[in-house]
Amino acid sequence: MSTTDEVPTGRPGRRVILWRHGQTSWNVERRFQGTTDVALTEAGLAQARRAARLLAGLKPDAIIASDLQRASRTAAELAALTALEVTHDEALRETYAGTWQGLTHEEIIERYGEEYAAWKRGEPVRRGGGELETEVADRAAPVVLRHAEKLPDNGTLVVVSHGGTIRTTIGRLIGLEPRSWESLGGLSNCCWSVLGEGARGWRLLEHNAGTLPEPVLGDDD
Repeated sequence: MSTTDEVPTGRPGRRVILWRHGQTSWNVERRFQGTTDVALTEAGLAQARRAARLLAGLKPDAIIASDLQRASRTAAELAALTALEVTHDEALRETYAGTWQGLTHEEIIERYGEEYAAWKRGEPVRRGGGELETEVADRAAPVVLRHAEKLPDNGTLVVVSHGGTIRTTIGRLIGLEPRSWESLGGLSNCCWSVLGEGARGWRLLEHNAGTLPEPVLGDDD
């Protein structure tokens, strides 16, 4: 390999951990939550406590979270173990999905079948009259980048958010075309994905990590 083709080495790399919130009753019922502020179940709280113990071992430098209670309560478990303050930002909320919110998966297909099919094909769709996936990335990804820029060399940021928002943010940060974002599978409750800073930008190091494989229950399944 010529010197002009060599990839630079030794550059300090920051790390971003995108952590999905714990289980809610609407996850179990397969109801689309969106921006509806649904609380964690007892099982979801236990998931958050277990995952927080694992993530604390990664020695994060900062925690940011959606202000919806299912994310903020999840983040609080990690904050309690690390003594870090959580910065809440509504830009990290789940996708607003208008009339889809509160409906079960089956009800959405029954009432909005063509819209649902178009979304799954990767077409830009305002589900229920709500946000486009690109608009979610437009609001969430800059928040993640802004906080990542504040990290020390080799520092770690934990972002506590929602399945759809995490997926679109990952897609944006690693440079995938929006219609390909669906190729990133959903996250199980309280699982996370890891982005690492490389010579050419952000790259996906882990996806849906944290437990043995579990069903993906939620808006992004």
